[in-house]
Amino acid sequence: MELLKEYPYLYETHLHTSQASACAHCTGAKMAKACKKAGYTGIIVTDHNWGGNTAVNKTLPWKQWVEEFVKGYEDAAQMGERIGLDVFFGYEAGYDGTEFLIYGLDKQFMLGHPQLRTATIQEQFDLVHSGGGLVVHAHPFREAGYIPGIRLYPEYVDGVEGVNATHSNPRSDSHNHPEFDSKAMAYAEEHGFFLTAGSDIHTTDLLDGGMAFRRRMTSMQDFMSALRNGEDYVMTDGVKWFRKDGSVYKD
Repeated sequence: MELLKEYPYLYETHLHTSQASACAHCTGAKMAKACKKAGYTGIIVTDHNWGGNTAVNKTLPWKQWVEEFVKGYEDAAQMGERIGLDVFFGYEAGYDGTEFLIYGLDKQFMLGHPQLRTATIQEQFDLVHSGGGLVVHAHPFREAGYIPGIRLYPEYVDGVEGVNATHSNPRSDSHNHPEFDSKAMAYAEEHGFFLTAGSDIHTTDLLDGGMAFRRRMTSMQDFMSALRNGEDYVMTDGVKWFRKDGSVYKD
């Protein structure tokens, strides 16, 4: 409780909706309501894009695809406005099992940049930066059937997801291997990357992971500035708490 007094603003940074992620089970509105009830200040909706387990028909023309893809976020945002939950847009980009959390782009940027659909990892990095966004390597050391192998791209990411609640929260029923996170933290330290934390949540049965700040984030740009500028925050997998450098803060 003392820790939450210092860092009262909790954000879920890795969340999926059933409108855009085929592996998710609940709509954006339901996810927003569950997160508000659980005490989150805000959430970042990060549905799977065309390179991952998307629920949107990949053969659709680009404009139509984007319009369909953002429906989970828009559903969550509409609910967020009603209940007082900040809802920000992001997405999870997939490259044959290697995945990146893309922060800072929006629907209009996507509509104007259809080349995102065919971009290489390097081209993605440049495109995201041209739009003022950030690329975060999601769960870089996860081992799973859909991941052919561990592939690292330190030259094409800004940060690393160091805490993924599905890896270490005892209530997680998938990918439950805490060493995936410890390896990610060591990798981030080696390259001087900032760390993020999220639950990678797909249902309203939340794991309570995320990042907590001393102040409320006013926008996605504000959140990114906090990361870029080294602002103080703590991270959690829903059970343990970590400082922004990955050291254990509190169990």
